[in-house]
Amino acid sequence: MDTTLMPPAEWAQMEFASADLGDQRRTKRLVTVAQHLARHPGGTLPQAFPEWDQLKAAYRFFSQPEITYEEILRPHWERTRARCREPGEYLLIEDTSELDYTAHPLTAELGSIGNGQGRGLLLHSTLAVKVEAWDLDQRPEGVALGLFGQRCWCRRRPARRGRERWRQRMKRPRESQRWAAVLEEVSPPPAGSSWIYLADREADFYEPFERCQRRGVHALIRAYRDRKLVEPDQGYEHLKQVAAQAPVLGQMTVRLRSRAGAPARTAIVEVRAAAVKLQGPWRPEGQKPELSLNVVEAREVDPPPGVEPLHWLLLTTLPCTQWVEVRRIVARYAARWWVEEYHKALKSGAGVEDSQLEEAYRIQSLIAVLAVVAVRLLNAKWLARTRADEPVDPDVFGPQALAILAVMFGSPKGGWTHQNALVCVARMGGFLARRGDGLPGWRTIWRGWQRLMWMCDGLDIIKHKGKRCG
Repeated sequence: MDTTLMPPAEWAQMEFASADLGDQRRTKRLVTVAQHLARHPGGTLPQAFPEWDQLKAAYRFFSQPEITYEEILRPHWERTRARCREPGEYLLIEDTSELDYTAHPLTAELGSIGNGQGRGLLLHSTLAVKVEAWDLDQRPEGVALGLFGQRCWCRRRPARRGRERWRQRMKRPRESQRWAAVLEEVSPPPAGSSWIYLADREADFYEPFERCQRRGVHALIRAYRDRKLVEPDQGYEHLKQVAAQAPVLGQMTVRLRSRAGAPARTAIVEVRAAAVKLQGPWRPEGQKPELSLNVVEAREVDPPPGVEPLHWLLLTTLPCTQWVEVRRIVARYAARWWVEEYHKALKSGAGVEDSQLEEAYRIQSLIAVLAVVAVRLLNAKWLARTRADEPVDPDVFGPQALAILAVMFGSPKGGWTHQNALVCVARMGGFLARRGDGLPGWRTIWRGWQRLMWMCDGLDIIKHKGKRCG
């Protein structure tokens, strides 16, 4: 069951009520804390808890080191993993982000980030997205089911790269071992359920592919290294040579989102594909077996002047026998930015870097709650796109909230759907809803949702006081 449009109280109960924290009172406090943070996300507890007694109770909750990050998130992980076992296609998108608390010098036990001068935490997320449809250009449309897994840790010392030999590094625990490690925690997907592991170039080494193959999961990873082939192919001994000389299968468009200094644009790419057998690497336990994969190259043609052309080299276990299959591989990788959008929602929307808590373990417990809040925040935008015409359940959305929207904007003729309800919510957050404005983003939806919840709270207070006075 999707919890995105539930009122905060019901949402918090659904996501956290089954957490095993060793004491039922702690679990009840977790549900209360999550409810307030969902209603008023912002990262700082005083903003979410206007009453002193509630704020004090929240501080006490996050001051218990025996309540771990994993214990708080486990019910959400289990719900997400169970939903991924239903028939369908699921993208398990991984990425790592740095949470910067350098500006909070009083916070103790933080690790190094960036070049070693910053202080903060590292967050590795696996976002589970269910593909619900493909548009006419073979782009996936989906909704975020939640976090399939997530790890938060401190780097206790600067990275040792450059100070040790490669063989020495292979013999010790490494941060790179986090990639696809979540697959070791679950059983393989059942028949009818297709899982596709999706990651950027940082995951381009042997173990993620090996884990995917062992767990019955398809891999789609952007290549970084020019690997050596088991046998020369038409005289070519390396991966990039084979990809560059493969026949062109066709052209397609790729939508690129805006980045720092680069606006959003649409790139036209030539696509090639070939089957390859790559040599297995050496590891301390011995030589690894070869990998049989498909390589897909997407190279931009006629890029705008002064713009770095798009060039993706993708390694995958997905079939590449038909043009539509190859197009969907490129389109799936283009959807990798969804996990980046999730981290953006966690930082900008949920305000995870604004916390002033003075111990790293306290911040980690707060991050665990806000991590699920960010999924709710992100998914509000996606529901308006992928389930636009699906009717809104008044019992889930809240009859009071729908009544307020009807008074402010009028009741739609065809009834309330995900799209028109969320557009009205976004209008409360500053969205103008003009003819050429398209659909709202998650920020305006969430600002409007906060105002709508405040109005519902006000009505509840008036009704409650009216009954007491009567």
